[in-house]
Amino acid sequence: MSARKDTGLGFSTRMSHHGRAGAKEHGFVNPPIHRGSTVLFPDCESRKNSAKQRYEQVLTYGTAGGPTHHMLEDMVAEIEGGTRALIVGTGLAACMVPLFAYLKAGDHCLVPDSVYGPVRNLADGLMKSFGIETTYYDPMVDEAGMAALIRPNTKVVYTESPGSHTFELQDIPAIASAARAAGAKVLMDNTWGFHTFQPFAHGVDVSIQALTKYAGGHSDVLLGSVTVNNPEDWQIVKGASSQLGQFASPDDCWLCLRGLRTLPVRLRQQAENGLQVARWLETQPEVLRLLHPALPSHPQHALFQRDFSGTCSLFGLVLQPRYSDADAETVVDALRLFGIGASWGGYESLALPTAPSISRTVTNPKDFGGPIIRLHIGLEDPEDLIADLTQALGRLPR
Repeated sequence: MSARKDTGLGFSTRMSHHGRAGAKEHGFVNPPIHRGSTVLFPDCESRKNSAKQRYEQVLTYGTAGGPTHHMLEDMVAEIEGGTRALIVGTGLAACMVPLFAYLKAGDHCLVPDSVYGPVRNLADGLMKSFGIETTYYDPMVDEAGMAALIRPNTKVVYTESPGSHTFELQDIPAIASAARAAGAKVLMDNTWGFHTFQPFAHGVDVSIQALTKYAGGHSDVLLGSVTVNNPEDWQIVKGASSQLGQFASPDDCWLCLRGLRTLPVRLRQQAENGLQVARWLETQPEVLRLLHPALPSHPQHALFQRDFSGTCSLFGLVLQPRYSDADAETVVDALRLFGIGASWGGYESLALPTAPSISRTVTNPKDFGGPIIRLHIGLEDPEDLIADLTQALGRLPR
């Protein structure tokens, strides 16, 4: 599931050794947490020189980050295959910073209809009030279709693959080709494909992560990252982040660093658990179909095989059309081992009825055929989760 870099070391080895002193260094295994606001300088000249390097990993002021932030930046850039990563306070902040970095009044932005709900709220709210126009597009658009949507003032093509709640995959290389030809930047929310999809190898300019999810892995941090692959984009996103006052707690950064040490084994096990549960669900009479890109039944499974090196444990299930949204809530309420929560990527399993909260303006969520429940499969024994789902589905009317 893990790709190898030029170092010749596997992903698990890199996550174990990167961002710490090294196996032969005397001292504690994990680096210390560096907290601070004021940075002191030996003289005024040193302070002036530091200010000139404010976009580099130097100590200037607390909001610019410190050694703990810098270690996490390096690890995220390593995972995403980029050159520089910016750490911000939340996943939504990671979505916001590059949008405001590349867009201004009078500009046009293209956003997939399946986008993460808070990004839609941002586009329809602050971005609109600032004079930025957004057009939503069918996430399964091809290169010609994307080219037809791009206007002279289109500056950003936003992508998210797979899409929130409904898990449509996007043909990122095709979309990126059309955007590049028109001079537009491609932004991608790559949280689902963390380390299994290499954004920059597929034409993406800026990759967005909610580090709150698998990177943290324990449902106890809020963090986001923005990764780029060239100095020009770094200057743009880092400058916007600084002007917006974005900052991430060093304590959360440290917890995320600790989470990354075990990411490979957690993600591998959760992916296996998720596939086992999903394959079982496909055989159940109450279930119409599964929304899981790694399953052969998924409409874009061939795209998944082409672009992804592995999967994660977040997917959707569609109940038979005879059931209602209220029936979906009955199933979720009956589950004993699944929490009801909006996040995912932690060690615990979650379930959420999502159909009522899906907003669409181009595509129709009713086209999926029935009520949708989103499942995140954790590190519990999959046999126990299947037993729990069995009794919960048994509450449905016959």
